[in-house]
Amino acid sequence: MFKKIYKEIKKYDRIVIARHIGVDPDALASQLALRDSIRLSFPEKKVFAIGTGSAKFTYLGKLDKFDDVYENTLLIVTDTPDRKRIDSADPDMFTSSIKIDHHPFVEKTCELEYIDDIASSASEIVMQLIEETKLECNKEIAETLFIGLVSDSNRFLFDSCGSNTFLLVSKYLEKYKFSINKIYQKMYVRPLCEVRLEGYISLNMTVTDNGLGYIKITDKIINDFGVDSAAAGNMVNNFNFINEVLVWATITEDVKNNQIRVSIRSRGPEINKVAEKYNGGGHKFASGAKVKTFDDAILLMNDLDKTLKNYKIKNNI
Repeated sequence: MFKKIYKEIKKYDRIVIARHIGVDPDALASQLALRDSIRLSFPEKKVFAIGTGSAKFTYLGKLDKFDDVYENTLLIVTDTPDRKRIDSADPDMFTSSIKIDHHPFVEKTCELEYIDDIASSASEIVMQLIEETKLECNKEIAETLFIGLVSDSNRFLFDSCGSNTFLLVSKYLEKYKFSINKIYQKMYVRPLCEVRLEGYISLNMTVTDNGLGYIKITDKIINDFGVDSAAAGNMVNNFNFINEVLVWATITEDVKNNQIRVSIRSRGPEINKVAEKYNGGGHKFASGAKVKTFDDAILLMNDLDKTLKNYKIKNNI
């Protein structure tokens, strides 16, 4: 399959790379690294990485302005399981399309699709694509892919990190000799305002009897602490190991896009099917959704709480 993807990339002089709405490091890293690898391999090609960015992840690189020419243009979508979650691109408008993803299959969206739902990240798949084809790589591209992989695996904590993950990382470290410490400083050194918001979340999180923890982060809270909505929503990954909490979520108001973003994580119950009922989806233990109101978000929390209750009964917890 990687050879087929490479042949399509080689065939087109214009390529657009998109990923899912509500950008996160893996989506952005896989997108930008693939763009830069194609540019390095084929300097004559025009390659655009498009979508809405986030100030929090500017250290990964800049997105491009697309010139809206779709004829004889290839679309590549990374880290996105379904059509409605693609940011700023409609596969039907392009001459050809490819999907590279690690989410469980939801629907066919592109002509050529590579899905590995046991991979740690979309970045890992792009690493494999580069390894198994003539696409070129350099230290900067390798660092970007490492950031995406580390972010989506929460520093290799998830079961999705198999032997292939560590083998790839080992190869990239040996070949490109990047500094893990310097990369982690980019990723994890945070402004004081975010640390204080994390403290606020810890103090004000609602925890149900069944073990669901959640916090509503309004636009006022975001402004009071001086953070952006993307930073607030991504704090869901900071609460993985609370003994009394098996499922946890951040409910973040996004005034700019007139929506409420819900990020959900789990240490047991499968949550993606619940998220799918609320314009979302994702992995079994890491999912998200977008709703219109906080009331809708609370309905989602109620469904998660019921799922938790059934899980605990079934497993005698």
